[in-house]
Amino acid sequence: MKTNTHFKKNKFTLLLLSMTLIITSIHAEMKCESGKCSASKEVNKKVIPAKPEVKKTTVKTQMSAEEHKKMLEEEAQTNKYVNPSSKKLQERNNKSVIEQLFNVRTVTVKVNTIAKKQTNYGYIKAIDARKIDVVSWYSGFVEVLYADTLYKKVKKGDPLVKIYSPEVYKAKQDYLNSIKFNAQRSSPGMLRGAKAKLKLLNVSKQEIEAIRKTRTVQEYTTIYAPISGWLFMKSLNEGSAIKKQEKLFEIVNLDEVWMEAKIFQKELKNLSNIEEYSLTVAQTEKIFSAQKVQLIPIINTKEATATLRLLVKNEENILLPGMYAKLHSMSTQKEQLIIPRTAALRKDGKWYAFLATEFKGEYEPIEIEIEPLDQTYFIVKKGLHKDENIVNNALFMMDSDAQINSIY
Repeated sequence: MKTNTHFKKNKFTLLLLSMTLIITSIHAEMKCESGKCSASKEVNKKVIPAKPEVKKTTVKTQMSAEEHKKMLEEEAQTNKYVNPSSKKLQERNNKSVIEQLFNVRTVTVKVNTIAKKQTNYGYIKAIDARKIDVVSWYSGFVEVLYADTLYKKVKKGDPLVKIYSPEVYKAKQDYLNSIKFNAQRSSPGMLRGAKAKLKLLNVSKQEIEAIRKTRTVQEYTTIYAPISGWLFMKSLNEGSAIKKQEKLFEIVNLDEVWMEAKIFQKELKNLSNIEEYSLTVAQTEKIFSAQKVQLIPIINTKEATATLRLLVKNEENILLPGMYAKLHSMSTQKEQLIIPRTAALRKDGKWYAFLATEFKGEYEPIEIEIEPLDQTYFIVKKGLHKDENIVNNALFMMDSDAQINSIY
């Protein structure tokens, strides 16, 4: 009985062991089919072709100033030929640059044919040669005053005043008697002398001719305007008594006037280059052409200015003495390099511009020499060339980076 029981137990154990071996074998075969079996060398494996070995290159989007300099030096040694168009760039290879990756606007250095303009201020003045004093050549009394209002405008030949003068009246009678005597007995010398006396008393030609034609003498003598102009002075009234050599009127002709402009000492050197002058006044939009007359050789010590005198045509008499005027001067036209004022930065008494290099985002500070052209542009004297691109905005950012990188 015990023997049968023991036999049954051994038989059951052998059965379990056989099943375990079968399961293990099946599991191993599944691993080999999936390529995970390493026990057998004859198992077929899935072969994946290897990728060709590629040399990796690291591209720097940003380079420091030292790396940039080193790279340019290596290129210069390896390259046997250098394009002449890049000569300007290679001259700056040894200089430091700064990097700006934000949106930077640039502008091109241009060549324009320009004429430098200059503005000065001054006053209109009457020309001395166009002022005439009307003086009495004899004494007498005012019978009729035609020019009775100060600053009245008169024309040449207009009557100014009618005067009774005993001296002139006697001279007229002498001339009439000479004419009558010469008609009876030829006395040309006496006739010429009587006529000359009237001329020396400033009796008009028309009155002398009237005596010869009418054979009569008028008691009164009329003084006529010698030029057209304005009465800037009048010293007599109706019924006034006048004396010999007394100034009766001052007539000023304003068909031409002077403008006397104030010129600062630093502007004197440019006068020889100026070709055109024009002036304007606030009272009218008309532009008057002007012609340089002289530079008065005196410097005002209080204002440090000289006076430039110009001749101005004024047929319509719009310009009046004492009027404030603006003088516009234009020099000879010539070609100049120009840049916007916003593209120049002043630092430590020097001017700089930031030049765009051939590498995107890199800018080189360049010292430049400039002078103002107008409120918008500078004239470039030194440091830049035509068609170069420079930064036109955010110059304070550029300056900050340049200081941080110790570029200047």
